[in-house]
Amino acid sequence: MKDFEAHILVVDDDEGIRELVKEYLNENNFIISTADSAEDALEKIKIIKFDLIILDIMMTGKSGLEFIQENKQTLDTPIILLTAKGEANDRIEGLETGADDYLPKPFEPKELILRIRNILNKTNILREKKRDRIRKCKNKLEQNVNTQK
Repeated sequence: MKDFEAHILVVDDDEGIRELVKEYLNENNFIISTADSAEDALEKIKIIKFDLIILDIMMTGKSGLEFIQENKQTLDTPIILLTAKGEANDRIEGLETGADDYLPKPFEPKELILRIRNILNKTNILREKKRDRIRKCKNKLEQNVNTQK
């Protein structure tokens, strides 16, 4: 059985882009789910814990930026915006809104893989540090309880 690197949600209203990204990422050892809108993505996020989200900005219904604004406070999943809006002010707006990275279309598939792996590595390091802090706090609490006995 293949050991996958991460489970990624690709959100784009363009089926061709969704399938192209899905195929490429599958070939590079990622499990991929797709959503055709921000609303569809939200439904999937309610039942599946994704390691990363690749999100288009310009979609029918809610835009990718609206999705981030409405969900970033409760969603700790990293987001890469993958979008045709590639001007500097668009990239700045996307990052200020809360995206973790921004890649304009057309894009180099290898660059997308590198950006994904960079974010996942940083996310895993932060999660491990958080686990270490929790373990240390737990140990201190146990020591305090034991000394009070």
